[in-house]
Amino acid sequence: MNETVTQSLVLDAKKIAQILPHRYPFLLVDRIIHLDLDSNTIIGQKNVTFNEHFFVGHFPEVPIMPGVLILEALAQAGGILVHQKLQTDKIAVLLTVNNAKFRKPVIPGDVLMLHITGQHVSFKGGKVAAKALVNEQIVVEADIGFALVDKKQL
Repeated sequence: MNETVTQSLVLDAKKIAQILPHRYPFLLVDRIIHLDLDSNTIIGQKNVTFNEHFFVGHFPEVPIMPGVLILEALAQAGGILVHQKLQTDKIAVLLTVNNAKFRKPVIPGDVLMLHITGQHVSFKGGKVAAKALVNEQIVVEADIGFALVDKKQL
């Protein structure tokens, strides 16, 4: 996947907030720049800024974005893909993370590109292949599984 693809806005922050239940400081997808429901692909963007809440305590002298939050950003982008694909009011809840690899640190000023490919999606849940890139280099990759649950069950 090429990060330099024309970054036209598909979903802005307002539309993302209508889909995901997350709010600041845990809404980790700033925009969706690519969505193809036929090929089950989505590309989201997270702008990593120095004033992120986690940098206060996560290596303050050498700030690095926690890997688990990069995985969460990937999972949120996957949740948006599922929602748009199925047009459901159910919430995608993280179920599994497999084959996670952390390849490079993410620091303030980086633009995290969240590439998701749906491998299996149904009304019960599914699995996505996820890659986070900075400057076209993979920084994190994982297979993420999720369950779809009714909001009333939470």
